[in-house]
Amino acid sequence: MTEIAPESDACVRANIGAFLKDVGAGAVRDVRAAGMRRPSVTVVLPTRNEARNLPHVAERMPPVDEIVVIDGGSSDGTADVARELWPHATVIEQTRKGKGNALACGFRAATGDIIVMIDGDGSTDPAEIPRFVDALLGGADLAKGTRFRGDGGSDDITSFRRIGNLGLNWLVNCIFGTEFSDLCYGYNAFWRRNLECLDLPATDLTAPQWGDGFEIETVINVRAARSGWLIREVNSFEGRRIYGRSNLNAVTDGLRVLRTIRREQRKHRAAAPAVVGAGWSP
Repeated sequence: MTEIAPESDACVRANIGAFLKDVGAGAVRDVRAAGMRRPSVTVVLPTRNEARNLPHVAERMPPVDEIVVIDGGSSDGTADVARELWPHATVIEQTRKGKGNALACGFRAATGDIIVMIDGDGSTDPAEIPRFVDALLGGADLAKGTRFRGDGGSDDITSFRRIGNLGLNWLVNCIFGTEFSDLCYGYNAFWRRNLECLDLPATDLTAPQWGDGFEIETVINVRAARSGWLIREVNSFEGRRIYGRSNLNAVTDGLRVLRTIRREQRKHRAAAPAVVGAGWSP
């Protein structure tokens, strides 16, 4: 385990996070026992033509405080299906194209203390959300899903993508002193109070921005590490997309991730005196 970075600014860790770390990994029960309010949970769900998949997602969804569905210009009535499944959900249109922009829009609309990001195609299991929340309540700033440790796994990733992911993991870990085992997996959770640390592209701009695409997971994970967040990996099992075809392109999106790593490396070097490295917890 690497050393936790010092708290150089308010981004790194709020007082409640430090207190919860002292309390230990007893999750919601211990928070209540300590006389604290249970943190609220928002699930952010980016979608594009997922009308047939959303019922399967809803079936596995545990009780949460808020669901934010972001529609990316669907032509199959995805937004209407979302409203039928979750009458109290916040359903919005993203402002540009791409998964990264959809997530950024959803993060801005979220009001919960904890933000959980999952996919709308049924590949990420909402029933695993308590695992991620428990990791945050145990003191983590980022609960990072991994398919490659413990009881994690995948029915979807190809051998080509697995090799590419291993290479990108190795590169990021070498550059930033991290211990990621699954850099590009999109199942993550973090405290909303730390959102500004991620410095995601503004959602009100009209021109495409870097971070609008599938490189968003790398942007979030690397910037969390650079900000000194305590990161805990959470074992997760990825299923196959139930209906439809993925918009992911292993080659072009892999190259975008590689360019993202290089961009973040330049920022990392510029800020090196203020950055020690992320803290990790097994």
